[in-house]
This record gives sequence, structure tokens and C-alpha cells, in this order.
Amino acid sequence: MAEQARITAVLGPTNTGKTHYAIERMLAHRTGVIGLPLRLLAREVYDRIVALRGPSVVALVTGEERIVPDRAQYWVCTAEAMPTGTGADFLAVDEIQLCADPERGHVFTERLLHARGLHETLFLGAETMRGAIQALVPGAHFMKRERFSELVYTGSKKISRMPPRSAIVGFSVENVYAIAELIRRQKGGCAVVMGALSPRTRNAQVELYQNGDVDYLVATDAIGMGLNLDIKHVAFSALSKFDGRRMRPLQPNELAQIAGRAGRHTQNGSFGVTGEARPLDDEVAEAIVENRFAPVRKLQWRNARLDFGSPERLIAALEARAEGDWLTRAREADDLHALKTLVALPDLRDRLRDARDVKLLWDVCRIPDFRGISSTEHTGLLERIFGYLNESGRVPDDWLARQVKRIDRTDGDIDTLSKRLAYIRTWTYVAQRTGWVADEEHWRGLTRAVEDRLSDALHGALTQRFVDRRTSVLLRRLKQKESLVAEVNDKGEVTVEGQHVGRLEGFRFRQDASASPDEARTLRQAALAALGPEFHLRADRFYNAPDTELDFTEQGGLMWGGNAVGKLVPGADPLKPLVEPFVDEEAGPDVAEKVRRRLQHFIDRRVATLFEPLVNLQRDETLTGLTRGFAFRMVEALGILPREGVAQEVKQLDQEARGQLRKHGIRFGQFTIFMPTLLKPAPTRLRLVLWSLSKGLEEFPESPPPGLVTIPSGEGVTPEIHTLAGYRAAGARAIRIDMLERLADLLRAEDTRGGFEAKPDMLSITGTTLEQFADLMQGLGYKAERGERPKVKGAPAITPEKASDGEATADADPAPEATEVPAAETPAAPAEGEAAPEAATQDPAEDGPTDAPAGDEPETEVFYTFSWAPRRKGGGRPSRGDRPQGKGKPRGKPKGKGGPRHDKPASFQSRPPRKDKPIDPDNPFAAALMGLRDKS
Repeated sequence: MAEQARITAVLGPTNTGKTHYAIERMLAHRTGVIGLPLRLLAREVYDRIVALRGPSVVALVTGEERIVPDRAQYWVCTAEAMPTGTGADFLAVDEIQLCADPERGHVFTERLLHARGLHETLFLGAETMRGAIQALVPGAHFMKRERFSELVYTGSKKISRMPPRSAIVGFSVENVYAIAELIRRQKGGCAVVMGALSPRTRNAQVELYQNGDVDYLVATDAIGMGLNLDIKHVAFSALSKFDGRRMRPLQPNELAQIAGRAGRHTQNGSFGVTGEARPLDDEVAEAIVENRFAPVRKLQWRNARLDFGSPERLIAALEARAEGDWLTRAREADDLHALKTLVALPDLRDRLRDARDVKLLWDVCRIPDFRGISSTEHTGLLERIFGYLNESGRVPDDWLARQVKRIDRTDGDIDTLSKRLAYIRTWTYVAQRTGWVADEEHWRGLTRAVEDRLSDALHGALTQRFVDRRTSVLLRRLKQKESLVAEVNDKGEVTVEGQHVGRLEGFRFRQDASASPDEARTLRQAALAALGPEFHLRADRFYNAPDTELDFTEQGGLMWGGNAVGKLVPGADPLKPLVEPFVDEEAGPDVAEKVRRRLQHFIDRRVATLFEPLVNLQRDETLTGLTRGFAFRMVEALGILPREGVAQEVKQLDQEARGQLRKHGIRFGQFTIFMPTLLKPAPTRLRLVLWSLSKGLEEFPESPPPGLVTIPSGEGVTPEIHTLAGYRAAGARAIRIDMLERLADLLRAEDTRGGFEAKPDMLSITGTTLEQFADLMQGLGYKAERGERPKVKGAPAITPEKASDGEATADADPAPEATEVPAAETPAAPAEGEAAPEAATQDPAEDGPTDAPAGDEPETEVFYTFSWAPRRKGGGRPSRGDRPQGKGKPRGKPKGKGGPRHDKPASFQSRPPRKDKPIDPDNPFAAALMGLRDKS
């Protein structure tokens, strides 16, 4: 039996496999318990055993977590939470050298003195505990474990020169965050491990490091307690720490515990210092390498045999003096301080009626101050919890729900989330106590779920702040000289090795904004190295793409789908622009040339298609003399010429010359000479771009929206731009030139000197209201006199209609001289001052009774009388081309037999009749003109 109750102390430095040995020994027994120094380490060991034996037989018990299956055989616990009296066959306590720790040493000393397995007990720790164990545990056996790998000291190194797979150790949250931020900027990112992290957050951060997403780890001394990580080098950023009461230098054995994390299993490791930490003394460095430290002389102890007879007796038991040379009474812990504070409160002291009340108070005082705010606030919270438990035996659900709800938020920065995690640990601890809440399963699940959500949020915040995944991954690939794989999705998003690095816009790479120039250079280097093949594949697709996938913008840009791939630049001829491709230099000259050729082919074909009539006119070698000169003027003007600018040239063209030009689609209008097919939206858009290129403009005028008959004139828009857009400015608006010619056709039938009113057709053609039409007519050189008159009931309302964009425009080529129009074909002209026949009205009083109520004023309508009154330049008469070709006042003697007719207006001329010119058979109105002549 004595042989079965074997007690063994397994001692040695880090990386000797002590914990692994203890797990093997425990699983060799039917039942077992193992106590560990950290909740994080307990979770790690629990996961390992579950992987070996399954979750149904493994329990996890810590201050804030309790997983106990019905058939639990193996218990993994923190040292404080180890169950007593379970009668387990095996028991082990890890990091037994913590018996000397001022804060928690008394817990480990208690386990050393009294915790035993029925068949086997193991104490795992440093060689410095050999003497104490020999003295306090009679009959203990000793097993010395040697380190699997060597550990060397490398002195001081800058963080920028830190080798990959390094851990930088800090001893404050501020220090850890500052180092992590520096590493992210210089190395692409790091993982962060601190004792205050939840196991879930810590595991997620460790996974970042272990799977190679980052090559650096920034941690507190929490990594010294058994966390098994693939670390090659450990660097200390400081050599002192705050122990809860004061700043003190780290002891050599404490430094060794952390430095020993470098070099796992058979891989050698190194350690050193960085930042502001001074180099280690040679003696200290040598001691760490050779694992030679002063033995532990005193163990922290606190009496575990407590007397709950009264608060005073309990305090006296806790402050009992230690006996023997090896034990020393531990300093006053937080729980004892809280007990003294609460007992001093008269109201609370009166509630302590028996030993059960005193024990309950002590259990409440042992709630750790996870929040770390102040002892006053912590004892206030403990007082409230004790009050609830003492009065009703439970913490009220509604009060607990409010406390948890305030914490259950995942917004905020790293510090905010860390505080919430610390707060939820208090309520997790309360929920784990048996009998403290009504529905233990509900509250344990709820607080655990909140902790998990906060843990995930904190992990995300840490990763977002301290890890640049793209830079980290790409740097690693580049260092390994591996070929990088780039992918571009249909949205142009570029990923290299699965990391989003930017967008490929056409043939130019646009990388995401980076926090530092170093990161930007790394991203671009990696992305362009991987995009080389993609540039060539994209150039091939672009070269074979149909013209329907390409387009030009109103500012001269060249587009492939939604991406800019080049721009137009002036050529030797306005109809022959050149192109400038947008291609990154790294894509290479072959890609750039292929893109340039494709763009040039596109714009050449687009000009040839949209300006086909103009190109044919330019190439027609049958045109000679004045005709060829006029054709050159048309090409130079890109298909639109204001008539007043070429009036003399037009006058010199005979009918044969005009016929040749009409064959090319040229129409001679009263105001403009133009090619109707070039007034369509696409040619108009291209015409403005080509003209802007030839003029060297930085900002090109935009073409009007298609389908509009009139548009606002706009400030600063020159008449030349209006003409190129296919419009002529007239007052506050500009009218499309083909519609202006149709209006001119209607105006020829009016008495432009005596005055006339707007007809419905005029408003319909221009698509304007009466007021807008009056302004437009004034812009064309007419005088508009406004008047009002009684409105005749039943008179047709004059409403404008939008003219069709594709309506044909009659050839309004004015005759060189006024000719007589047959009276039968001409409507009667109203006398000056009279209204037009269509708008003629009678006095309502003469028209008999109306439906209007007696006493009401008659309804009136507004009308305008228009007459020709152009503004003269320099006081002279307007040019003939600007005057309307309508009817005016009679001059000379009447023509015709039997004198003038009084039933219809007559026409006169002051010279003998001119010989009629032959009708051009190519004129689209030739048939109508011949029929009209025959009728005359």
C-alpha cells in the first residue's frame, strides 16, 4: 500500500516535458486531479485530455468556469479550485515553486502539505524546490528532468531587427500595446497574450501565431506558466514589474521561467533584451542558461483550519503564525482585507448570527477583484451580494440580469472590451457558486455566452489593431521566395494568396490605403510581382474585346466597361485623334503597346462610323473649285456651319454645286447649314470631344441631354459651343437647329412686318410655353408685344408638344430674291395691330349671352404679337441672311391681270420676273416643287 501512495517531485527547467509526463501518469489511473497555476493553462490541458479520452469523463473547474460531466474521472483545475476529499487515485500540482509567491503562494503551500492522491502524487516545478520538499514532504521521491534543447543569451536587439518567431515580453498593458503597435508597422503584425485575457481570446490570439499568420508574439509574463508555443527567441522589454504593491526587479529564476519558453522540444532557443531594458549581467545570463538559482528558503503559508464561530475568531485563524523554519505567514490578501472591512460595518455585523452566516461572508469575500478598480468599490459590491444571500439565500434574478445586460455589448475599443470582460468574470464567478442563484444552469450559460461574445470581439479588436494580415502573409511569402498567386474577381478586387490588397482598374493597380510607407511598399511589391501574368491575360482579353465593350467619355477618357484604360490626345487632324493608354509601368511595354493599338483601332472606327457623311465628303475627289472649298469648310466645322458666317460662299454656289453637296446630306437652312445625321446624340458627343481636343481645352463642354428641342442657354457658353452641340442660342434658351429651320418654314407664311401671333404648330415644334416662345422669338430678332383680351369660350388652347428627335427638317434654302407666292396658296395676312385669324375673337357682348354669372369679370387671355425688329450692328441694316423670308409690306406696282385682288393678300416685286432655275432632281422636295410650279 505504501508503494502505491507514492509521492514524486518532478523537477527541472522549462521545456523538459513535466506537464506532459503528469498527463500521461494521470491517464494511467482510473481517476485523477491536476492543479494548474492559470485558468489559461487549465483550459489548454483540459482540451488535450478531452482529445484523448472524450468530454464525457473530463471535468474543468476554475473560478469562473465549471464543466462537470456526470461520469467525470479526470479533473483539471486551477490550484485554488482543486476539489478536496474526492479520493482520486492520482493528484498532481504544477509549478509548485509558486509556493514562494507573495500573492498566491499560500494556496500552493497548502496543496504541497495536504493534497494527496490515493495511489500517486506528483509535484512539478523548478529545481529550487528540492530542499523545501525534502523537509516538508517526508518520503518524497525526486525525478530530475533535463531540458530537451539548449538556451543561449544573445544580448540586446532592436525590435526592427527581431528575428521571426520571437516573443517580446512586457509587464504592463500599456507597454504590451505600444510594442504591438510598433511591430505591426514594421513587421506586419503580432499576436497578443496576457493573463487577463479569457481562454477563448487567448486561444484565438495564440492560433494567429501558431498557424503562421504572424511571426511575432507580444505577451506578459503569463507565457512563462506552461503555455507551449513555437518560440525561437524571447526578448525582455523590461526587467522589473509591479507586483500589486510596488515595482520590483525580476528575480533570475523568474526571468528563466519566461526565457525558457524559447526553443520548444529539441529546437534550440535564445533570449535577450530589447527596447529600454538594460542588458543582463553576465552572472544572471549564465545562471539562466545553466539553470543555476538560489534554492527557495521560505514558503508562503496561511492557516487553512478556519474557525467560523465568529468573525473575530475567523480573522484570528487567518492571521495565525506559521510554525517551522520553512513557512512564513503570507501577507494580508484581498479576501482577508475585505473581511475586515465588512465586519467593521455595524449593520452587516449585526447580521452575523451564527457560523453559517460567518462562513457565507467568508465565501463572499473570496470573490476576486477582477475589475481592479478600488478596494472601496469592491467591498461595496461584496456587501450587496452578501445582503442578498443572507436575506433570501439567492442573488435576485432581476438585479443580476441588469448587471449582465450593462456588460453585454461588443462595441468599443480594446480597453473598453477588456474592462467588460473583467466585469463579466465577477458574475461568472457568482454563477459558479453552488446555491447562489436560482437557476444555476441558466446563469452559468448566460454569463459564459456573454464572455464568449466579448472574447470574440476583443480578439477581433486586437487583430484589427495589431495585425495587418495582408502585409504579414505577403512578407512571409516573399521571404520564402515562393511564387505568389494573384486573383482578380469580376469587380476588379485583387487578392494575393487570399489577402485583399487592392483593385485592378483596367491596367492600373490601386492598392488599399496602408498605415505606413513600409506597408505600402510591401503591398505593392507583392501585388505587382503576382499580377504580372494577370496583366498579359487581361491585355489579350482587351485586344479581342468587341467595340461594344469600349466607349469614350465626354472629357475624352477611354473606358473598357467601368474602367478607364486611356484618354484621347490631339492628332494632326481633328478627325484623327491619338490615344494614350493607362498602363502601369510594371505591366511591361508589350502590354502597353497592345492596349494602345486596340484603343486606336476603336476610336478610328468610332469616328469613321459616326462621322461617315463627313468622311465621305472629305474624300470626294469629284468636288472641285468653290464646291470643294465649301466642303472643306464643312469638314473643318465638323458638319455644322452658321449661315451668317458663310453667306457669301453660299451665294456663290450655283444649283449644281448645291446639288453635289446635298448628295452628301448637307442641308442649307435659313440659319444653319448642317448635316442632319450628325445632329444625333452620339455624333454630337463625339464632335464636342474632337473640337475640345483640337482647341487644347482642359475641361470639355458636355453635350445636351438627348431629345430636348430647347435647352437653357447657360452662362459662359459661347455661340460656337452651342453650334457644335447642334443648337442656336435665342434669348434665355437655345433651340435645336433642325427645329429652328422648321420654325423658319412656318414663319415664312406670316406677316413678319405687320405682326402675327404664335400658332399651335410653332409652340409644338419648339416645345415651349407662350412666354418661353416670346423670349425665344426676341432672341431671333423679333419684337414681342404682350397684350390681353377676353377669352372666347371653346377656343382651342395652345399647348406645346415635344418635337420628335428624329423629325426631318425641310430644306429651307432661301431664294436669292423675293419671289411671288401664288395668292391661292398663301393665307390672308392680318393687318398690323390685328390678331392672327386663328386667334381672332369677337366682343363677348356682341356674341350674345354667356354662361358666366352676372357681375363676374370676363376671363382674359394673354397673347403676343410678333414683328421683325432685329438689332442692328453698327447702326446698319441687318444682313439679308438674318431677315425672315416671310411676307412684308407691299412695294412697287401690283403684278397680275385685272389689278390687285382685295379678297386675298397680294405679292409684289420691283423688277421684271426672273427666269426660273431648273429644279434639282436630287432635292427631296423635287416632286412637290414641280407640282407646285405646274399648278401655278
